[in-house]
Amino acid sequence: MLTGFLGLYNYWIVILLMMSGLYILIACGNLIKKVIGLSIFQTSVFILFISMGKVHGGTAPILDPGFSLYSNPLPHVLILTAIVVGVATTALALALIVRIHLAYGTVEEDEIQEKEDVA
Repeated sequence: MLTGFLGLYNYWIVILLMMSGLYILIACGNLIKKVIGLSIFQTSVFILFISMGKVHGGTAPILDPGFSLYSNPLPHVLILTAIVVGVATTALALALIVRIHLAYGTVEEDEIQEKEDVA
């Protein structure tokens, strides 16, 4: 039974990363920390999809009479696209945080909300 749990270590890593990213996203008031938490959460989803796309004992999908079990390359290709979108989203979020810092002088949610309530 213990080897069943240890054999799925990649899923335990995904769960750990996902929960830590979600915790950072919810618990921290700093906008930069929120972007980092979102990035950690995204990374866990990437690892989940890549690990599900790998077939144990499978090879690249190249037709050869010596191979009968192939891994599907589609999840890996989709994750490459998702990584590019994730990097662009992170860059846009950080650019917006820079503008928020210039406008409000802080990147803490509570302080921004107080300044908005006063204005």
